[in-house]
Amino acid sequence: MCVTATLLDGLVLARSAFNHSVNYRSVVVHGTAAVVQDPQEKTAALAALVEAVAPGRTGGTRPPSRSELAATTVLRVDLHEVSVKVRTGPPDDDPEDLGLPYWAGVLPLITSPGTPQPTDDLPAVVAVPEHVSAWKRPAPRSRS
Repeated sequence: MCVTATLLDGLVLARSAFNHSVNYRSVVVHGTAAVVQDPQEKTAALAALVEAVAPGRTGGTRPPSRSELAATTVLRVDLHEVSVKVRTGPPDDDPEDLGLPYWAGVLPLITSPGTPQPTDDLPAVVAVPEHVSAWKRPAPRSRS
């Protein structure tokens, strides 16, 4: 199997449209997938996924039922190859364009959480948990 994911971090705007680019983080994973059959291993994998998306959330929900586990397929992937590509930084303007009177730079694209919106049938006494109200997108890692 092949899994690909890309996060777009910014529009890189040069003095020449030809030199425009994007700042991004991308990963491509190649591997062999196998279905996870063991219910405990499957439950642990699903909990790890939830925790990766919203740390602390598994403590704020009930565990999956037998029917939910049966309705969900979890795959284990033995990695054969992983490729990561990252582009950061300002535009790469041509030297002869540096004196032109056009704006150049990076327009960061940021995904940020809004105000939590409780479901209509949630009792008023149930407060928004901290793992929801304090959620933040992980910051991009700097390249070294």
